[in-house]
Amino acid sequence: MIAQRAQSRLPTPADNFCQESHGARPSRLHGGRSLLLKARSSDHVADPYAGSSHPNNMEARFALAEATAPVPRAPRLLDQVHAAIRARHLSLRTEKAYVGWIRRFIFFSGKRHPRDMGEPEITKFLSHLAVQGRVSASTQNQALAAILFLYRHVLGQDLDWLDDIVRAKHTVRPPVVFTREQVQAVLSNLRGVVWIQASLLYGAGLRLMECARLRVKDIDFDRRRITVREGKGGKDRVTVLPDKVAAALGQHLEGVRRLHQRDLELGLGRVELPYALARKYPNADRTWGWQWVFPASRPYVDPETGRPRRHHLHESVLQRAVKEAVR
Repeated sequence: MIAQRAQSRLPTPADNFCQESHGARPSRLHGGRSLLLKARSSDHVADPYAGSSHPNNMEARFALAEATAPVPRAPRLLDQVHAAIRARHLSLRTEKAYVGWIRRFIFFSGKRHPRDMGEPEITKFLSHLAVQGRVSASTQNQALAAILFLYRHVLGQDLDWLDDIVRAKHTVRPPVVFTREQVQAVLSNLRGVVWIQASLLYGAGLRLMECARLRVKDIDFDRRRITVREGKGGKDRVTVLPDKVAAALGQHLEGVRRLHQRDLELGLGRVELPYALARKYPNADRTWGWQWVFPASRPYVDPETGRPRRHHLHESVLQRAVKEAVR
């Protein structure tokens, strides 16, 4: 019976490994433990591959693996641009604009690396934008700012040769200011959420994106004030909450709270948090204080985390509503 079991035993992965590595098979000793035969360390049996480059030699295998190991690739140029922008905490809109202009500059120059180009190529590109592209002065200056950022902060090149470039100048135009009657006429044509947003823009002096990115915790009804986070220049400031908007804004937040409660029941209710707060406070993105004052109607799936989130209402909704109200 024992002989039949020994003959019918199939080779195990350990057997195969021993055959491939040392040309030996393990012996079944000490209660079934597999011990390799002393083929390399024995004084009686010499290793025929010791000190050789035969594939069965383990040292040769490790040396071959190290020699053929893939060399880590250097990060691509645009990836370096993304990293440099995020390290300086620039806005997402600035990141998209800079990367877009740098890509256009590279394609315009025949896909040459910017390190191999200089003032003639930059001047030619900017002149092309003004003459053939017929862009405005602000657009041309934005393209120049993106290229300067590339050379200064990504490539680390000396920019003395860029001092002679002529920058486009802005045309000074008088601003268009509505009278109180005109403002009231526009607001009277708005309803619902867009009326609250437009009233905050006018009464609290908020910019478009500052209004869109308001959080619940930034509204102080008791003191009648609004805290603006990461405003222009990355600065915070405090402004007033108009009395005429406070009641409507409070009713609106009650509806937003009900929407948030439904999202929590469905396993949703997450919003985007600034910087690394999501890692420091894993559940803060589901709390009421961090919710958007003007949330979007539908959630979306974050491409980085794969989690469903709810974004703030897109700024184009208010822009279209005001445009229609002015007509």
